[in-house]
Amino acid sequence: MGQQTTVATTFGSAVRESVGSSLAAVDAELARRYPGDAGTRQPVHTVYVPADAFTAGTVREWGDRALAALDEHAPDAEAFAAVLGLPGELAGPVHERVRAKLEREPVEDLRIDFEDGYGPRPDAEEDAAAARAARLVAEAYADGTAAPYMGVRVKCMEAAVRDRGIRTLDVFLTGLMEAGGLPGGLVLTLPKVSYPEQVVAMARLAGEFETAHGLAEGRIRFEIQIETTQAILGADGRATVARLIDAGAGRVTGLHYGTFDYSAACGVGAAHQAPDHPVADHAKAVMQVAAAGTGVRLSDGSTNVLPVGTTARVHEAWRLHHGLVRRSLARAYYQGWDMHPGHLPTRYAAVYAYYREGLERAAARLVAYTERAGGDVLDEPATARALSGHLLRGLDCGAVGTAEVTGLTGLDRAALERLAGRPAGRGF
Repeated sequence: MGQQTTVATTFGSAVRESVGSSLAAVDAELARRYPGDAGTRQPVHTVYVPADAFTAGTVREWGDRALAALDEHAPDAEAFAAVLGLPGELAGPVHERVRAKLEREPVEDLRIDFEDGYGPRPDAEEDAAAARAARLVAEAYADGTAAPYMGVRVKCMEAAVRDRGIRTLDVFLTGLMEAGGLPGGLVLTLPKVSYPEQVVAMARLAGEFETAHGLAEGRIRFEIQIETTQAILGADGRATVARLIDAGAGRVTGLHYGTFDYSAACGVGAAHQAPDHPVADHAKAVMQVAAAGTGVRLSDGSTNVLPVGTTARVHEAWRLHHGLVRRSLARAYYQGWDMHPGHLPTRYAAVYAYYREGLERAAARLVAYTERAGGDVLDEPATARALSGHLLRGLDCGAVGTAEVTGLTGLDRAALERLAGRPAGRGF
């Protein structure tokens, strides 16, 4: 004891240094392309509202309409659980947390839509709508009524609508600057991307705006919507998604799957266009592999079956939506689109049940890992990162509470962020 054992080696320091030197460029490339998790909260959904329908009260209105739907079609925990097939032990906690969420923060991410949901308008009308959107967003962040994330989807970079999209982006961003600056929760969405050059163009616009207003380089970032077949497989037969991410030069924050445009582009009939169609699964699998490790988040698409009409029809739509959200979560798509206030109850029910039903098991596995206490599963560091990330996502959206997680794991948020590889303190 206390004596250092001498072992024989063959490779000298010169060999190790030479190998290190030969891989220095690869090390730098890995660090640039695959920085890991962004370390910020990811919303569980995105709500799209046409620019002409967006008002200062939109977020609260969606919450109120969702609560009214619950009151009318599932007035208590037992009724709601029966519709969705939730186990008895989750009925009360999920229902309680869903209602609290709809009262406190009904929308996590809101996109004011100047694209398909808005359509072609006279230039003066769209200018006015973009300026109005900027004013309302700035006021919402100032008075505390904003969703955590808010922004715009502008028209795409295709020739027919390019100038209009650029102008709307300019009017909106300039309006925010005049109102006091870009809010921290700003999100921009570029739709119908087909070629990396379109992403380069968007990144150039962001850089030009930053320079003009004295903003830090990289302050303006954006999401890409995957709605064209060319975004998955290019004309040259090469996969495109990774090239789209790289073309953004560090500005791309998310990839959002566009259910209906992509399905239609593949020739899928309207009756079969859905997030669980095989063409959707293929596209999203390509997106998932391309984005892994880059810090770029993924979002699934939406269902166009709205929970409206009779109670029987609402229940049918709720079951469909709930099942699709659960399916996405199991496939590591932690975000999706919601098209109607009636989708909010089942969005949060599916998300909350997902995180609550796995809470004790995930916590026990994480404790076994941190304490090397054994157990019936032997986890590795990568799995510990996934377990910590799972608990953090549950905390971020309100599915579980800090006291619950700390009580089960003995770990505070900072410790979970370290295990998950997140920069500490950037969860919200």
